[in-house]
Amino acid sequence: MKLHPFLPAIPGSSCPRAAIFLSGSGSNAEEILKRMAADASAGHPVSFEVAALVTDAPETSRARELARQYQLPLVEEDIRKFYHARGETRVSIATPRGLEVREEWTNVLRQKLAPHGIAFGIFAGFVPLTNLTDDFPCLNVHPGDLTYRQNGERHLVGLHEIPIERAILAGLDYLRSSVILATRVVSGGGGMDAGPLLGISSPMPMEFSSNQLEEFRKVAAARPAKRPVGGFHDALEEFASAQQDRLKVAGDWVVFYPVVRDFAADRFYYDEATGQLHFRAGADRFLPIETVQYSSDGSRELIFAADDEQLSEDVQ
Repeated sequence: MKLHPFLPAIPGSSCPRAAIFLSGSGSNAEEILKRMAADASAGHPVSFEVAALVTDAPETSRARELARQYQLPLVEEDIRKFYHARGETRVSIATPRGLEVREEWTNVLRQKLAPHGIAFGIFAGFVPLTNLTDDFPCLNVHPGDLTYRQNGERHLVGLHEIPIERAILAGLDYLRSSVILATRVVSGGGGMDAGPLLGISSPMPMEFSSNQLEEFRKVAAARPAKRPVGGFHDALEEFASAQQDRLKVAGDWVVFYPVVRDFAADRFYYDEATGQLHFRAGADRFLPIETVQYSSDGSRELIFAADDEQLSEDVQ
């Protein structure tokens, strides 16, 4: 067995430099920056530094505000203007031309990022899929429990409220946020939630009656095949959206920063032959895991594969 860290060592650097990517309100980015500042003020070790904020929506996101507040360099490349300047009316990778434009846009972003010495990326509400994942590892937070499977496949995948809706329709009474390593872009965006699962939040209870579940399933069955622009605006979507707002605080804000901190501290490894995820629980102690559960009290629990004799273990 030959283990490798997901975060490659950079010669001459003891503290990896990260870029935080955001497209909208920046609440996840702000939470990470706040917790970094709090750790530094309390004298706790901070395992990485933020070298830049990055946005695809400079006019509508909070990237400029956060960059000023935290005195960080800002990298901007407006994706809508980029597509429109090339004759595309939609910002999409669903067509070969759309994917080609996305690669062109990524190359421009790549050039702008080059001077900042980025070791890894943090996708904190970043909408565009991008093959910057080929340049350095990128962590992404997802509003779904990616340990939950149906027919052997991750079931709570997709964009917008889809993962939450799937959890509801499956009859689950809880939600979790997951942090994964983002994978490279393919036409149509398939497989975007298939990367290694580094962490999950502890479960957030979700309450609805059996009668509500029956109604939600009827609503889902009556929907058109294609999601309308702006969403369905039905009872299922409204309920899912409300749960997603709760999950941001009870899930994203619980799991994202500690996973980033552990990732930068070189605690996640993989087996070169099998791709198996490992957690470095000590100087020479590497444990094969499915993922790590992070709780609001700051504790970690290693989650082992279902066929392992040991199903979980608390670690410091």
